[in-house]
Amino acid sequence: MSEFEKSEWAEAEHANEFMENADIYILERKRLFSILRSFYRYFLINNELEGPVNVLDLGCGDGALTMELLKEDKQINTTLVDGSLEMLENARKNLKNYERMIFVHKTFQELLKSKLNDNDSLVDSFNLVVSSLAIHHIHFEEKKSLFQYIYNHLQPGGFFINIETIRAPTDELESWYRVLWSEWISENQEKLNTHKSFQHLPGQYKDNPDNNPDKLEDQLDALKSAGFSQVDCYYKYGIFSIYGGRK
Repeated sequence: MSEFEKSEWAEAEHANEFMENADIYILERKRLFSILRSFYRYFLINNELEGPVNVLDLGCGDGALTMELLKEDKQINTTLVDGSLEMLENARKNLKNYERMIFVHKTFQELLKSKLNDNDSLVDSFNLVVSSLAIHHIHFEEKKSLFQYIYNHLQPGGFFINIETIRAPTDELESWYRVLWSEWISENQEKLNTHKSFQHLPGQYKDNPDNNPDKLEDQLDALKSAGFSQVDCYYKYGIFSIYGGRK
């Protein structure tokens, strides 16, 4: 049994609960998505690439990132990869009205041991690789291997952008960031008038062995080591960040 199969993400109930309540407990989720769309408009649409933009969505979940990109560009070719069949099936349902969508059932570990070939994907190299709240589930050495994999599958000039949780540089900051997150959840529960409590989530995130966040600086350095240029953090709010680079 793989590490993914032993994790909570292999359970349909957990996957569905996440999708139903993500806007409540992912800090500034709508803001994160709006920044992604701005990035796409500025770097991909304004560059006027020849032909459709080829996108790889890693740890795609229910297809949320791809659906955000479709708001900007209905012609994208997207390969969506996830280790959860439940998540992948929901992505397939959410994107059923769009062509040029390929769905690949693989964990990150399986992806690193194989490749996206003609049977899996529309293309083997991409203009954009995106991911959201998925890569923190793997250990740092695996992250470094995945960053190299992404770099190798990007076309020259292509981009990687990752919406992700990170580990604070000190325990004191880490503790405050969880308080900040908890306060944000409380505000959103009041706005949405929901009686379901999510106050336990920051503490649960910390104690969950499936979560392996690393410091932002270490991940940016790993991107540079993989060959990326223009590496930077594009946005940060507590432990939630957007970072990436260009090939």
